[in-house]
Amino acid sequence: MVRMATLTCIFFIICLFWMDRGKNDGVSRAVWIPLIWMFFTGTRQLSQWLNLDTSMKTSGMQLEGNPLNACAFLILIIAGVLVLWRRKLDWKELFNQNIWIWLLFIFGAVSIFWSDYPIIAFKRLIKSLGVVIMVMVVLSEKRPYEAFGTILKRLAFLFLPLSVLFIEYYPYLGRSYSRFGRILYNGIATHKNSMGQLCLILGIYFCWNLFFHYRKEINRVNRSYLLLYFLFFPILAWLLYKADSATSLICLAIAICFFIFARFPGIYRRPKRLLIISITIIVLFMVMWLLFGDEIRRNAIILLHRKETLTGRTLIWEYLKSHAENHWVGVGYENFWLGSRLEQFWERFDGPWYQAHNGYLEIYLNLGLIGLVLIACNILSGLLKACKQLFVDFPIGILRLSFIIVVVLYNYTEATFSGAGNMLLIFWLGVISPPLRSSPAAPERWKPNGHKKCQY
Repeated sequence: MVRMATLTCIFFIICLFWMDRGKNDGVSRAVWIPLIWMFFTGTRQLSQWLNLDTSMKTSGMQLEGNPLNACAFLILIIAGVLVLWRRKLDWKELFNQNIWIWLLFIFGAVSIFWSDYPIIAFKRLIKSLGVVIMVMVVLSEKRPYEAFGTILKRLAFLFLPLSVLFIEYYPYLGRSYSRFGRILYNGIATHKNSMGQLCLILGIYFCWNLFFHYRKEINRVNRSYLLLYFLFFPILAWLLYKADSATSLICLAIAICFFIFARFPGIYRRPKRLLIISITIIVLFMVMWLLFGDEIRRNAIILLHRKETLTGRTLIWEYLKSHAENHWVGVGYENFWLGSRLEQFWERFDGPWYQAHNGYLEIYLNLGLIGLVLIACNILSGLLKACKQLFVDFPIGILRLSFIIVVVLYNYTEATFSGAGNMLLIFWLGVISPPLRSSPAAPERWKPNGHKKCQY
């Protein structure tokens, strides 16, 4: 039975890639580089797929890392750099348009000098910079967001059927157990939240495509895309249900509501209304949170059938706030969860924790208030760029806004503003302005009320 299910899954994946052959005109082979990056960071790393990885049960192993994984990511980074070098981008313009991103990485590089483990900080900074390189490879394509769609589509071809296979027929790989004995479903990822995160990213893009571009895709290529939607959405829904990741589920629901709202004719034809309404909602939410924050959180937790401590997160947050070592500059780039600090934390909370489960607190611990200000400036800069794009290419502006908004919300209970994860990748995809090539002229842009293929 297991062998038959495995063969069926492999045949299904081959059929999906066969159906997709020749339907990605204008998308170069270079997109395989970020696709492989997203596959490893969203599922299991190379050493884990080859069964050569040792679980990080001690702080010493956390310091050493895995040389095979480091080598794999370094090869992808070098390949991405070579692609960008051959495409002859306008680097000066790219720097000027995205100055807050470079300031964040420059400050991260400077923080190495006061970190306890400078070599590890340097390695992790390079890996995080690799995320930006992957994003640049996508954005330097002729049709960048169509290229990103191709990446996610191919990623879904592998992730969705293999996760179902692992959960149902390879439980020792697709399932795990919590400290309290509860079964956790992780599919081909390493944790249920990681599976929920990848479902969230795929769900956002496919829902956006359904609301804004599916008719053009079907008319332009063939109706096999419609079959893909019928296949993908039930599997995504089932995996989200199995993952039981409240954060991913809430973020996906918010993104879908945002897309529905953006499809109203009064919003689509006059993007200024979207900005005014969005700002009004944000201000009202902030006022309500300041006045009734505890009550709102308590009711939301009850609705989601979660504990009031958010699975221990609130207790951890209080502890970490009182143990921040440098309020202004932090302890150095991704250095807080290392050495004696990690051991003391494990003794206090009796468990292997590697993050603060709050992206803003994580930045504060590692880069201090200066790091928080730089992240806030990147968020604001990205929102302004996406809002400007609403008047040039409304669907792409909506997609960029959804990426930024979802990541900002997601970091309330998870830490994804650092590292090499896929949530950081879609955040930079929303924030970074697409680079201009130095030689060819910029492509003709899609008009909000027109029917041209998306070019930008």
